[in-house]
Amino acid sequence: MHDDIPLTVGRATRVLNERIRPAIYPGSVPFEVEFHELPGEPIPPAEALEKNYEPYIVGTPWGPAWNTTWFRLRGQVPPEWRGRRVEAVVDLGFDINMPGFQCEALVYRPDGTPVKSINPRNQWIPVGEEEMVEFYLEAAANPVLLDYHPFQPTREGDIQTSSKQPLYTTRRMDLALFDEQAYELMLDLDVLLELQAALPATAPRRMRILQALDDALDALDLQDIAGTAAAARAELAGVLAALAEHSAHRVSAIGHAHIDSAWLWPVRETIRKVARTATNMTELMELDADFKYGMSSAQQYAWLKQHRPEVWDQVVKAVRDGRFLPLGGMWVESDTVMPTGEALVRQFTYGQRFFREEFGVESQGVWLPDSFGYSPALPQLMRRAGFQWFFTQKISWNQVNKFPHHTFLWEGIDGSRVFTHFPPMDTYNSQLSGAELARASSQFRESRVASRSLAPVGWGDGGGGTTREMAGRAARLRDLEGSATVRWEHPNDFFAQARAELEHPPVWVGELYLELHRATLTSQHRTKQGNRRSEHLLIEAELWSATAAIRAGHPYPYEKIDELWRAVLLHQFHDILPGTSIAWVHREAVAAYREIREAAEQLIAEAQRALIGEGDRQIALNPAPFTRDGIPALSGKTTEMSGGSVEIRNHVLSNGIVEVTISDEGLITSAKDLATGRDAIPAGQEGNLLQLHQDFPNRWDAWDVDRFYRNRVTDLRELESMEFTEDERGAHVTIVRAFSKSRVTQTLTLAPGSRVLRIDQATDWHETEKFLKIKFPFDVRAEHVAAETQFGYQKRVTHTNTSWEAAKFEASMHRFVLVEEPGFGAALVTDSTYGYDQTRTPETTTIRLSLLRAPRFPDPETDQGRQTCSYGLVIGAGVAEATAEGIAMNLPLRQVAGDHGFDPLVSVEGEGILVSAVKLADDRSGDLVVRVYESLGRRATGTLTVNYGAGQAHTASLLERPEDPAGLTLHLTPFEVRTIRLERLEAGRPA
Repeated sequence: MHDDIPLTVGRATRVLNERIRPAIYPGSVPFEVEFHELPGEPIPPAEALEKNYEPYIVGTPWGPAWNTTWFRLRGQVPPEWRGRRVEAVVDLGFDINMPGFQCEALVYRPDGTPVKSINPRNQWIPVGEEEMVEFYLEAAANPVLLDYHPFQPTREGDIQTSSKQPLYTTRRMDLALFDEQAYELMLDLDVLLELQAALPATAPRRMRILQALDDALDALDLQDIAGTAAAARAELAGVLAALAEHSAHRVSAIGHAHIDSAWLWPVRETIRKVARTATNMTELMELDADFKYGMSSAQQYAWLKQHRPEVWDQVVKAVRDGRFLPLGGMWVESDTVMPTGEALVRQFTYGQRFFREEFGVESQGVWLPDSFGYSPALPQLMRRAGFQWFFTQKISWNQVNKFPHHTFLWEGIDGSRVFTHFPPMDTYNSQLSGAELARASSQFRESRVASRSLAPVGWGDGGGGTTREMAGRAARLRDLEGSATVRWEHPNDFFAQARAELEHPPVWVGELYLELHRATLTSQHRTKQGNRRSEHLLIEAELWSATAAIRAGHPYPYEKIDELWRAVLLHQFHDILPGTSIAWVHREAVAAYREIREAAEQLIAEAQRALIGEGDRQIALNPAPFTRDGIPALSGKTTEMSGGSVEIRNHVLSNGIVEVTISDEGLITSAKDLATGRDAIPAGQEGNLLQLHQDFPNRWDAWDVDRFYRNRVTDLRELESMEFTEDERGAHVTIVRAFSKSRVTQTLTLAPGSRVLRIDQATDWHETEKFLKIKFPFDVRAEHVAAETQFGYQKRVTHTNTSWEAAKFEASMHRFVLVEEPGFGAALVTDSTYGYDQTRTPETTTIRLSLLRAPRFPDPETDQGRQTCSYGLVIGAGVAEATAEGIAMNLPLRQVAGDHGFDPLVSVEGEGILVSAVKLADDRSGDLVVRVYESLGRRATGTLTVNYGAGQAHTASLLERPEDPAGLTLHLTPFEVRTIRLERLEAGRPA
């Protein structure tokens, strides 16, 4: 036979797009339309329904950026349509190529009942049996910021700077007759065209489909689609009924809409995006009895409950029916690289608590499809919180290396393993297209021994979630020859089946490093600084509040602590903390952190006052898990001036422990450990060297730094001034440098008795597309660098033998990064930065901290203005010293006037065992929760001493559920995290 494949495909494609799709709505009548434009922020729907509305003509521009316009649509169903299916069709000025990144609307009935949303690829509204139809549309004019020419600087990302010109022009607001046969024929052709395109060129199955397409089109009268659609469908019935092969790949589909809790829109708009999407999904459940929808992030459910109770009621019913599935067990889909371990624990405790209290369910797995890399501490935390599985797909975005597994065990720094799946479709916005299903089948790495993968299906970020067209595809693909099979399934069921068929899963050990978006460790410094300080303040507020509750009967501030933690957890969302949102989001984040700091400081002050009383004695309070300046861990004690001195002589600072030499350019040319005589700085080299790079990545400005940034660098040596001073706190060197349009002031301090040279830096930053680093070369031949992560540290090799190591040219740290060889090491500790890089020579290792960036998208003013940070050089350090100094920089001693000190509630003895949290239990029982971890990476034995009248001790999960009775002798494996719950005796329970 002649090759007629292009002819058949071209014919079917044109008929589908130009004849069948338009025939789905064979008749329409326009609505009578009125509108009300809000002058400011959104208002509750009940209030909007009562507003005065003015006449509106379809085709009139509407909606300045971030504006809300309410439209009222009224119409009458023509008599000849009665008894047939009628829908409303509304086009607000959509671009169907950008679902989720533009205007959208939520539709209400006159009584305030939500109907569904309209979105670029979901423009229909159901109409019931009524003759008179009336709808209200809350339309949001969200500007398109990620356009066809993405990453262009724009002022549209903040309502304070955005344009006041209308952005959109309506095209259609009609009542329309719906032709079900034409719609079903459209889906038949759509599925078969995509399926044949994915099959081998000459496969018999493809040939049968192509012939069926020709036969169907021969049966279709293009001037009478309605009258002949059924006949055309009959010609396709045979190829659509052919069953899948026994070995066909199996896809478990779950309705999904990845809704960023803030990104190219502010939090207030996310609340409405969630409401629109949830309403769409409950409507689709009415249409498709098999459909299931999964939504993560307890925060998003809480927003519905608080702001859109009419939508919340629909969601609650759907959850109880087992159709709307709470996923993930976290407060938000957070970044997992930068938050502290305690913050990640709170993501789980607050997320699971909300699902448990509101729905009576808990998530079995962690759902994080889009975060920018995954900490190696996560497997242990997930398992200790009770999770059985982990899902993501972001690692498929790697620039260089293709990840070798799709279904595997992920092993963390402590040896814990969690069953993990990456969807081989490489998307969390599946449309169930033929190409996606073919990719799932062909790419699945475990196909020798396993047969199934997971597919999150739907448009995210306000695109409306799963569409009825996607559900229609799923029905046809349930068991179809030539395709992977598709079933709507709960992810729990998928993971149970996947685990059952994969007896010996492959294992990946260590971090899941994303070879992309490396600059998210640095962008928007104020946001990162606010996060670090807020986390530590809340850990401290819990400690002193619990101590005051038990020691002094002080009321434990449960509600306020919950409120503040939830605010911190929200801002750890994976587009807020990484610094990749619009200016509006980060402006609000900085303001939120200011409020958190003030409120946490007040809680701390109130608890401390209850503990130390009124008086004029100097009381030092030590929130750190080790003794400092004679103050026991977690306690308060009267203090006297500490001894020791620091000498400055010829630019040399010495305190008898370390000696630091400063050059005439204000650089560190020597940093000696006097006990060993070792110098941390190599001869002839200099530390504390600021370096400025050109920084213009190929894409994703706030997200990415590309390797070539290193090719152009300016050393900032020019000195404006340098001054040496001394006081009771130690010796100080104040250095001022001006460069380009910016200025840096550094104060280097060496305190008595310390081996840390502290550097407090203030930068008046006015650069464009630049990257500021601080360089420290070390006379240490380190095979690995140890960088702190949650509850421990991870080692990264210093060489670049393979593409996997070479891709890690920017990496993450928490409070310290350490270089060490047998017998000597040096570390850098920080109070607010997270990124660093490492290079090596045969004898030396160089670490550079990443301080500031200046990308112009999505916030054109990223990091502009005054920025502060502190970091320290630890001279002669191992893991223990680096850990302690990192904690000390972030949990400083407090000096307060009072009457008396107090003992800690608990004390821990045992090398390397540290306390990370002391708090009262979330269930308000009065029980004390203590969390400890092994910090050195080796087995440890120690003792927990309880310094008050406590009851039985139990080990507990991270969700604070008692497990086994526990003694107070601790045996911990490397990096083990253990939670201990101490029953409070009934007498004297705290308020």
